[in-house]
Parts: sequence; structure tokens; C-alpha cells
Amino acid sequence: MKVLFRKTKELESQIDDYLDIVDRAALIFVQGLKFYFENRKDEFEQRYHDLRAMESKGDFLRRDIENKLYVHTLIPEFRGDVLSLLEHSDTVLNRMAITLLNFSIENPEIPEELWPLYIDLAKAASSAVENMVKAVRTYFRDLSAVRDYINKALFYEKESDKIAEKIKRQIFQKEIELSRKAHLRIFAHHIELIADDAEDVCDRLAIATVKRHE
Repeated sequence: MKVLFRKTKELESQIDDYLDIVDRAALIFVQGLKFYFENRKDEFEQRYHDLRAMESKGDFLRRDIENKLYVHTLIPEFRGDVLSLLEHSDTVLNRMAITLLNFSIENPEIPEELWPLYIDLAKAASSAVENMVKAVRTYFRDLSAVRDYINKALFYEKESDKIAEKIKRQIFQKEIELSRKAHLRIFAHHIELIADDAEDVCDRLAIATVKRHE
């Protein structure tokens, strides 16, 4: 972050810490779902609570960063872009926590033959988030590398679309109640939206990067 934040090491460190939280949350999300499908409910619930704690810590950090950017009038020409990137990264973090919350509350009975596809979907979404985080980091450090990570994040977002579609097609081919089909589809959609949110961050990041080049 040498280019934008020469004046304050504290802010540089806080943004790194925030991005670390989002990155780790994506790993915990996948681990939590694996525990859910393995019927290790106590461990699943622990991962859910871990994720909620990280979400709270992330919210606190983000607000503190936003306050410093305004109070100290740092990078006024790019401040709006930085705030937008942080706020929409927070949407990704919140989406992961809410998705595990929905699993915890609704306890969907997903057919065992679909478990691997749901896990693959979670992994694709997590990879999209991981590369989104790398792209945001490089925005502060090395603009020339941003595009590579954006492209990787978008690749995994497209993969998540393909896997989600496959899950939905298999669900609606099953001879089960329509209400249950709809329930199972919603949970695939929840996971898919994580990758969609990561794509949204990358779209905003691409525009912010062009503005930095101007």
C-alpha cells in the first residue's frame, strides 16, 4: 500500500487485517459446509460462530478505517473508490455468514448424491473470494497485477454459475415434493451469490484501477 498510504502505517495495517478476515472467512465457510455434510453438527456450529465473530470484527475494522479516511482527509481523490471496495467486500463477508446461518436454522435435507456438488460450489465461491481479496490488495500495492487476479476471480464466478446450474437441474429432475426442490435450490443460490458478490467487487475494482492510471 506504499502508493496510497505513505502517511500512515496504522491504516495500511488495518486494511491488511480487514482483507485477512475476508480471506480466512472464505476458508472457514467451506470447512463449515464440509462439517455440515459430514453430520458433524457441533463443529459446523462452531465454524458458523467463528464466522459471525469474524464478521463483527470486520465491521468494526471497516468503520474505523472509514472514519480515519474522513477525519484525516486521506487520499481524497481516491477515497470514494476505497470506501466502495471496503463496503462491498463487507457484503461478501456478510453473505458467507448469512449462508451458514441459514444452514444452521433451516437444516436442509440435501440428498447425499448432491453433497459433492454443493461442496464444489462452495469451493468455487471461496476461490472467487480469495482472488477478489488478492485483487484488492494489489490495488494498493501493484496496479499492474490487479487485472490478473480479477480475471481469476471472474473465472471462479463463472465456474460457480455452472455448478449451481448443474445442481438446480439435478434437483428438479428428482421425484420429490416441489416445496423441497425449491428449498434445495435456494441453498445452492445462496452459495452462488457469494461468488456474484465477489464479481461485483471486481467490477468496481476494475473501474477504480482505470481511474488510478489516469
